[in-house]
Amino acid sequence: METKQILNVEKIRNDFSILRNNKKLIYLDNSATSLTPDIVLDVMNKYYKEYNANVHRSVHQLGQIATEEYEKAHQKVADFINAKFQEIIFTKGATESINLLAYSLIKRLSKGDEVVLTEMEHHSNLVPWQQLAKEKGLIVKYIRVNGEERLDIENARKLITDKTKIVSIIHMSNVLGVINNVKEIGKIAHKKNALFIVDGAQYTAHFKVDVKEIDCDFYVFSGHKLLGPTGIGVLYGKKELLKKMDPFLFGGDMISEVYFEDSKWNELPWKFEAGTPNIAGAIGLGKAIDYLKEIGMEKIEDYEEYLTEYAMEKLSKIPGIIIYGPKSKERGSVISFNVQGIHPHDVSAILDRDNIAIRGGHMCAMPLMNILDAQSVCRVSLYFYNTTEEIDKLISGIIKAKEIFKV
Repeated sequence: METKQILNVEKIRNDFSILRNNKKLIYLDNSATSLTPDIVLDVMNKYYKEYNANVHRSVHQLGQIATEEYEKAHQKVADFINAKFQEIIFTKGATESINLLAYSLIKRLSKGDEVVLTEMEHHSNLVPWQQLAKEKGLIVKYIRVNGEERLDIENARKLITDKTKIVSIIHMSNVLGVINNVKEIGKIAHKKNALFIVDGAQYTAHFKVDVKEIDCDFYVFSGHKLLGPTGIGVLYGKKELLKKMDPFLFGGDMISEVYFEDSKWNELPWKFEAGTPNIAGAIGLGKAIDYLKEIGMEKIEDYEEYLTEYAMEKLSKIPGIIIYGPKSKERGSVISFNVQGIHPHDVSAILDRDNIAIRGGHMCAMPLMNILDAQSVCRVSLYFYNTTEEIDKLISGIIKAKEIFKV
């Protein structure tokens, strides 16, 4: 396999204190949360040290600086996914973004209306729709995962009908690594006049996103999976749709006028950002986006494709390994597998002894586990600061686990 010298990985790794301070750490759990570079921590600390104030309230100097930096973060996110400033709403994460949509959109639906999801959804894009549908008497359908462990597009055409009001699907599976054809499914949804939502929590950190090209009505993702801090997420929505939606949370800053009898809502995006927001988190997310853009999303994609291919090739040579998801290049840098005869938690624990961090469990996708006939899996998720040398140590660790369990 030809080595790709696309990125100066050694220089990049030096940008992360956690990697500088722990040379033995091999962090391969990036789908759960990515590491955070010092430049992001620095701007968050600067907010608390130099202009710690609330936004959209005080007219004093600190309040003005905080508001400017907070609004700059909205613009950075908008530019990152080719959206408008007013179309970017900050939330706690992708989970809250989806809940916001579910609570706001479902109240307009009637008994018998349909919501279409997929069998590979993360619980965050399944449970909110499932539970609210039960309250409203809605019907939830699931696009099938086929024998190649991809979405069955023909099944999607059959399931999405004139009764379908919402289609919400994951962009890249956090288990299978498969990248779904969201543009095609979006076209199918829109032909039936259904709203189309994309969960981009896994995809956005690794590939360039253009919401206009996808033509989704809503797109959600979390900051902590793309080098940002925890507790900050994004909901993108088409401006004309957000204007029609009712707020999810009520309180300060999301209002323009309040009377004892009623209230009027603020303009976008503040209409959906009630209370004091995660100001430092938003500023940190903005800086994480600056950092990713400086490196180049295309370069990140190319390097991760090389790393993923390298890891897949090495893993497939270990006897007794079951790898889930497509074996072709049409996948992201998420690799789920099982070692026959060893529970994923045991594999993870043995690797952890050698400072190799992976995840073992159901990956918040229990229905998909049933389809895969696996109670849980091991998951390796790569990012652009990982190396082939780390993958080699992972392989050695798995072989060690097999020797310990004599399988």
